[in-house]
Order: sequence, then C-alpha cells, then structure tokens
Amino acid sequence: MVEECRKCPLWKNRNKPVFGEGPPDAKIMLIGLGPGYHEDREGRPFVGAAGKFLNKLLDSVGLKREEVYITNVVKCYLPENKVTDEEVKACTPYLDKQIELVDPETIIALGNTAAEYLSKKYRFQFTSMEKMHGQVLRIPTISREVKIVLMYHPAAGLRNPPLRSVIEDDWRKLSLICHKNNK
Repeated sequence: MVEECRKCPLWKNRNKPVFGEGPPDAKIMLIGLGPGYHEDREGRPFVGAAGKFLNKLLDSVGLKREEVYITNVVKCYLPENKVTDEEVKACTPYLDKQIELVDPETIIALGNTAAEYLSKKYRFQFTSMEKMHGQVLRIPTISREVKIVLMYHPAAGLRNPPLRSVIEDDWRKLSLICHKNNK
C-alpha cells in the first residue's frame, strides 16, 4: 500500500500520499508528475493552481473532472517539484497497477516525466514535449489499441504565460478524441 511505502526518501516529507481519483472504469486517465503542497495536504491530485487550470482545460473539451481518472507518476510530495529516477522507479508498480485496473482507452501524459514513463512502458520514442506536445499516439496492446496523448503539464502554462495559449490549443484539438472515448 502507498500509505506504508518507504521505497524512496520522499515518504519522509509527505503528509498524505496522493494515489489518484476518478471512476475505476474511466475511459480517460490523466497522469501528472507528483503532488505539490496542496495535494499533499488534501491527499488528492491536482487541487492547487495547476489543478484549477486543469479543471478549466477539461471543461473546455466538455469533460467533467469526475469523468476521468487523475493520478501522478509519483505518489508523495515533491518539495521542489523535481523527481529522481529512483523515485520514479519506486512508484512505477503503483502506477502500473492503476493503469491495469482502470484500463483506460486514452492516457494523457501531463508533462515530461509522465511522457517518459509512458514511452518506456509502451515502447515509443519520446524526444521532448516541445516537439511532441499535442500528439496522439496509437499503441497496440494485447487487448486493444491505447491512445497516448502528450500534453504540457498545466503548471507549465502557469510558470510560462505564453505557453498557456499553446496548452489551450492542444486541448481544443483533443476535444474530439475525448468525446469519442467518453461515450
């Protein structure tokens, strides 16, 4: 269980582990980096400023937060919003299990860390978010095709205001895929 996890040093700084939330049979899963201050306090993903922006992005494509499954690569508070390979590796079994249980048709990688994790898991070439943002990759699996969508993390649009319009444009392009998968 995540609550008892001591696989990396991040457990020492966490208040509450942040596993994820959403319908267990969601057709769309969003994966971010890891919990920030507000997420660590509430034990829920994307509840701070980046979460508010994410909610607006979801609304812009006609999705409600309650319709998608939202999680992170890392489950414990990241004090400096940075993660090591060791910390990612420690959380990989939890995220793999989430993906297996939810079995989404579309996985939206929010940021580089999520995209890199998914590129290893599904064996596709990830170069950079700058070059690949907004792309939809169709990955064949044993049971069906999974769509992987590469998006900038909402926090990137808050830190870099000119990027905000790029993020909003990418989400508008995503609208048709989200509606198709959510039916």
